Amino acid sequence: MLAAILAALVAQSAPSDGALFRDPVHDGAADAAIVREAGTGTWLMFYTNRRADLPVAEGDVSWVHGTRIGIAESGDGGATWTYRGTADLPVDAPTQWAPEIVSDNGLNHLFLSVVPGVFRDWNAPRAIVHLTSPDLRVWTYRSRLDLGSDRVIDAGVLPLPGGGWRMWYKDERDGSRIHHADSPDLYTWTPSGVALDGPPGEGPKPFAWRGRYWMVVDHWNGLGVYRSDDAEHWHAQPGRLLAEPGHEPTDRAKGQHADVVVVGDRAYLVYFTQQDGAPETVLDPTWRRRSVIHAAALTETDGVLSVDRNQPVTLDLGSPR
Repeated sequence: MLAAILAALVAQSAPSDGALFRDPVHDGAADAAIVREAGTGTWLMFYTNRRADLPVAEGDVSWVHGTRIGIAESGDGGATWTYRGTADLPVDAPTQWAPEIVSDNGLNHLFLSVVPGVFRDWNAPRAIVHLTSPDLRVWTYRSRLDLGSDRVIDAGVLPLPGGGWRMWYKDERDGSRIHHADSPDLYTWTPSGVALDGPPGEGPKPFAWRGRYWMVVDHWNGLGVYRSDDAEHWHAQPGRLLAEPGHEPTDRAKGQHADVVVVGDRAYLVYFTQQDGAPETVLDPTWRRRSVIHAAALTETDGVLSVDRNQPVTLDLGSPR
């Protein structure tokens, strides 16, 4: 009976409770990456699909492992999302995390974090692999990136102002600091060391907006913000975004691992929250493992980013710039 009640609560999740999207299979959507299908008005959300409903003992993190990347789609500019299934990726890894997708000359490049198994703790090798697709549906495996460490995850990729590309990522062998690597073509990468002089973190998301480069990083107590004029030298903004819980029923915890979607002069922060503060935890303490995708509008004032997570927002992605 309890399971039926909780399943019904997930099924009833809607924008009225603050949720942009919930995974209908395991209720563990996280790490969203939003991209538009070329030639259509459809937007796709690729996301980490954690098994939040798996009954495991406290401290057992096997529920974070063992799934492929989920996909949701939107035909109304991001206002509403419908589950489409899992991505059919030619990757020999049972655990897939943190998709990052960039497009170049009509070809989509996916940089995916992979783990070679299902583990009960965090002590396992991890890597970033590269795949390409012309249509976001059929993918070709290209390579496993050699980034000088066997514990790297969470790629964030951006073209550099002088040409070529840069990838930022978390290196767990170096205290979970954010490192970077450079590439002339998105295929060959050369690690170039520590990128940010700051606290450890994960999920770096770089983006260009309003004449500057920005990066948000999940520091596990809200999102750190970094600003740059050249994508090389970064300045930390004081404070954290989304460090304080929101008011909506599904948004009562810190914001984590965000994507940023820039559309003209607008920028949207798409993040996830664990359900630590949700009322359902009274009935089921394991409910806190569940995670929900949210969106909020970014505001820039005199070189400082802010966000009001309690201000309702309807995604209006339109056509990407």
